[in-house]
Amino acid sequence: MTSRAPLSLLVAAVTAVLTVAGCGSGAEPAQSSSTSEKDAAADCRTLAENPGWYGDNRDRIDTMLAELGNCGANGSVADGAPVALFDWDNTLVKNDIGDATFFWMVRNGKLRAPAGGDWSTTSPYLTPQATAALAKACAAAKPGQPMPTDTDLGCADELLSVYTDAKTRADEPAFAGFNARRVEPAYAWNAQMLAGWTEPELTGFAEAARKENLDAPEGTEQKVGSGEETGWVRYYPQMRDLVETLRANGFDVRVISASPEPVVRVWGAELGFTPDKVMGVRTELDGGVLTSKLAPCGGETAIPYIEGKRCRVNEDVFGVKGPAAFEQQAEPKRAAFGAGDSDTDVTFLTDATALRLVLNRNKTELMCSAYDNADGRWLVNPMFIDPKKKQADPYECATEGYIEPSGKEAPLHRADGSVVPDQQDSVS
Repeated sequence: MTSRAPLSLLVAAVTAVLTVAGCGSGAEPAQSSSTSEKDAAADCRTLAENPGWYGDNRDRIDTMLAELGNCGANGSVADGAPVALFDWDNTLVKNDIGDATFFWMVRNGKLRAPAGGDWSTTSPYLTPQATAALAKACAAAKPGQPMPTDTDLGCADELLSVYTDAKTRADEPAFAGFNARRVEPAYAWNAQMLAGWTEPELTGFAEAARKENLDAPEGTEQKVGSGEETGWVRYYPQMRDLVETLRANGFDVRVISASPEPVVRVWGAELGFTPDKVMGVRTELDGGVLTSKLAPCGGETAIPYIEGKRCRVNEDVFGVKGPAAFEQQAEPKRAAFGAGDSDTDVTFLTDATALRLVLNRNKTELMCSAYDNADGRWLVNPMFIDPKKKQADPYECATEGYIEPSGKEAPLHRADGSVVPDQQDSVS
């Protein structure tokens, strides 16, 4: 990776202080105009020392805080605050809260059969093979009513196969006809299958799933249908500290996730994310009841997935409407900092103007961009819990580093048009 520029004298002073009583820890605010902004920044919160931080990642984030932060400011983009964006699953937490909630709903018989009995109404991307397989497997369910997936294992297993593998149990494709840079249909289907419940009802389900997954020991496997699925989630302490430190330094901190938005709101509350700071997969409401109709972005069907994450950020945070929301904006309308772990995050991370933190889960397009580090702003860190081992073979960036809208793999190009060479995994 490209080495960073030397730290300024200010940053050396900031990062030399390991525990600082500053904003966010009860200290008196800066008093008068005789106190420079740099002196005020030096008194603000920095990241806690932790062995989970790789190399100089922590120092570089502290440098950014000193250079861009405004200690004690209200952290609103409307007032000019720098924006920090976080993916949720496997970035702020270990494991996936969308999965956790879907599995809980299946285990407790809370997913509803489509109201008209037609499974194609649950997603415009379901294939005829999938709609037929679901109709057959879940034939005992009454239209519009919760399906007895706690006891009907055949129905449960078909739902799980479509959701987790994007295939039927007969190994037929479950989804087709989508732009793979703007929609991940299985993620969308997770949110669409919450139809028929009110948001308060769904909040209760998500809270129950959250408690169950936090209480479960690390490594827990749970029985869902006739198979075993991951049964635990943990907040990363290092990321909690990062979120709180960004806020203390006046950043507007937000979540952009491909999990259902009502579910992310439940989990985000513990980290101080109010509903207006959470962006996830949205479906439209009908009289207060969730439907399976996806909320559009940029004038088309899109969810927070690769380019869809950029679209949602541009619409909700920076007020860019229509097809332009899919385009990279000028720097004043872009986040300063971003953090993610998967290919779904690569576009919104690329948009970040200061630093881009990547938790290494061996995802090809993201890791090709991060290791190429063309502009020196990428930080790669191992996962804070159960990090992956180094990938032995190089990432095939020059041939398979880019996900095309069709879903096929192609060479990954830099902004100047040059091809990114294959990259060796080096941070784990």
